[in-house]
Amino acid sequence: MRKTININKDWRFRKGVSETNTTDAFEVVNIPHTWNNIDGTDGGNDYFRGTCTYIKTLGKIDIKDNEEAYVEFCGVSAVCKVFFNGVCLGEHKGGYSTFRFEITSLLNEENILTVLADNSPRRDVYPQRADFTFYGGIYRDVNLIIVDKTHFELSHFGGNGLKITPDVSGKVEVECFVRNGDGENVELEIISCEGKTVALGSANVISGKAGTTLKIDNVHLWNGTADPYLYTLKASLNNDELTSRFGVRSFHVDPEKGFILNGKPYDLIGCARHQDREGVGCAVTKEMMKEDMDIIREMGATSLRLAHYQHNEYIYDLADEYGIIVWAEIPYISEHMDEATENTASQMKELIIQNYNHPSIICWGLSNEITVVGGASEKCIENHRALNDLCHRLDRTRLTTMANLFMLETDSPLVTIPDVRSYNLYYGWYVGEMNENEKWIDDFHKKHPDIAIGLSEYGADANPKYQTSTPSKGDYTETYQALYHEHMLEMRKTRPWIWAMHAWNMFDFAADGRDEGGKKGQNQKGLVTFDRKIRKDAFYVYKAYLSKDPFVHICGRRYVDRCEEATKVKVYSNLDSISLFVDGIFQETKSGEHVFEFEVKLTGEHAIKAACGCYSDEITIRRVEKPNAEYVCESKMDVSNWFDEKDEIDETCFSVKDKVKDIKAHPVAGMVYAKMMEEAMKRIGDVAKGVNIPKEMQEQMDNMTLEANLKMAGHMIKPEMIKTLNETLQKIKK
Repeated sequence: MRKTININKDWRFRKGVSETNTTDAFEVVNIPHTWNNIDGTDGGNDYFRGTCTYIKTLGKIDIKDNEEAYVEFCGVSAVCKVFFNGVCLGEHKGGYSTFRFEITSLLNEENILTVLADNSPRRDVYPQRADFTFYGGIYRDVNLIIVDKTHFELSHFGGNGLKITPDVSGKVEVECFVRNGDGENVELEIISCEGKTVALGSANVISGKAGTTLKIDNVHLWNGTADPYLYTLKASLNNDELTSRFGVRSFHVDPEKGFILNGKPYDLIGCARHQDREGVGCAVTKEMMKEDMDIIREMGATSLRLAHYQHNEYIYDLADEYGIIVWAEIPYISEHMDEATENTASQMKELIIQNYNHPSIICWGLSNEITVVGGASEKCIENHRALNDLCHRLDRTRLTTMANLFMLETDSPLVTIPDVRSYNLYYGWYVGEMNENEKWIDDFHKKHPDIAIGLSEYGADANPKYQTSTPSKGDYTETYQALYHEHMLEMRKTRPWIWAMHAWNMFDFAADGRDEGGKKGQNQKGLVTFDRKIRKDAFYVYKAYLSKDPFVHICGRRYVDRCEEATKVKVYSNLDSISLFVDGIFQETKSGEHVFEFEVKLTGEHAIKAACGCYSDEITIRRVEKPNAEYVCESKMDVSNWFDEKDEIDETCFSVKDKVKDIKAHPVAGMVYAKMMEEAMKRIGDVAKGVNIPKEMQEQMDNMTLEANLKMAGHMIKPEMIKTLNETLQKIKK
């Protein structure tokens, strides 16, 4: 029978490529492991990208004459070469999928497994440009697999050899991929969630394949979070046996009704997830993955975008069990690279073949913001068509989609390729104001009523230590982030035709290029902190809208020191009324849904309690004379303080308050503006190369003030630069 032996413990590791067979200079590590668990997450200058060496001494591996041995890697980032007893087994390009090598003919009395893992920049593998850290290491399980020579295929793009395609009629198509088994029979059994056999069958192996259709009577549907019912298929072949769970469901997307599950409208509202966490990097344990999914489940999410790459299979397993509907994608992101076209196809094959049987997955994501660098070139469009066709060849049952940069023209040939569309919208953070999100999406729906539209990303950064009673865009406060997500959920409530909404992001994550919002090396758009210890107030907005588990949450528990005489106390809850108590004294009861606001007079330190029946929450706040400086981010993502507004603006001269088109039209001011843009592009660097701004958006930007344009650039343009620019423009007469 098949044996799977985990070999995670006691590896030897060193940075760089080993030049000796001895392991004296190595440290002992256990898998999962990344060498970037600290330098890739703290925004330091020592972030190491290169090749490192891992060595595992295996000793003797006992196998019988009729058996074969494989080594299985569940994730090595990003490119690796694997050697067994000095022989190169091969190279794998892509840091997020399972792959295996056969080692039968190379077995000795003593066996040495060596892995060269490389996360250095290169143009032939994705990802290379993105707003997240590219870790290196063997960061998922490593196993030895011993199987009979006749076995379910292990060498086909990391799959498990079983492909299960169920139908709501109860018919279940089963395809088995077999090695050395022509003429043999595969025995098949479908087992219910209760452990009862509900279907039996067999199939003959011909040219490495065996297939048949089984029938489940009175089939029980997999119905999202309400009833995530799973069946198990058991396949037996001589001395090899496999099991794989599956669910039976139907779905489609309607331009007016949104997502339809098993014939009924089903709201897809949730979040995206990156796999890393603080101090651990990508080398997360099974327990950590379970904690992540439990937090997502607690929030009440019905959908999860697993960004921007293939995640550990355990995450998909939990999504199946919890009924959370998944968008799965490959790391084809930010820029089309001709050299990596083949790599996009191989990573898509691995993603689909390895995860085909998961009922939680309903779409394959082709790419994310692929036009940031280089725009929608012909080769980029051509490769998306090829990927889209590949997805449909490998899987006729699921949709294709992609996450488009909102600046991309809505009639670009690129966006018409996948089955359904989604856009990353950041009005209210990087650009514009919150209410421009609904204007943009309403305009799209009016212009394209027959096209399904979703929001693949939206969000605002928040550092929980920053607090305010007057939230504003770019202040990095927990207060503004919560207000932002309140707005987005309220917007969705009256637009059921938005087929899916995925907040960016569930958890703060490492982005080595960032230094903002009081933290280095982090994107802080998470609803939960990087270490998973703090659920930000915005988390509870979603819980109020989505969860059926009764709760009460008072916002602003970290906003203790307040200067105002009367302060707002905001409560999130999924109950229909909330009573407020101050220092144990009842104040008032308010009825409503999701969000409840009260006003409390401050005279000193007060205990605040919000309650509904047996559900309650408490915080402490106090009146202070001076604002707490620790609550304020010194480098707001805004330009309102980028030059000294106490200085009067000479209206007869140019300033950042003038429209861009007027500045550009003036011969001298236009030269100053052009030089400023040149310097800004140098500062932004490679990210700016080839950025394609649609004509319509360029006209809109030209009609805005220079100040408003600079707000859009955010942290990438420094205050000193703006102050100098304004001073220069003030010397130029109109």
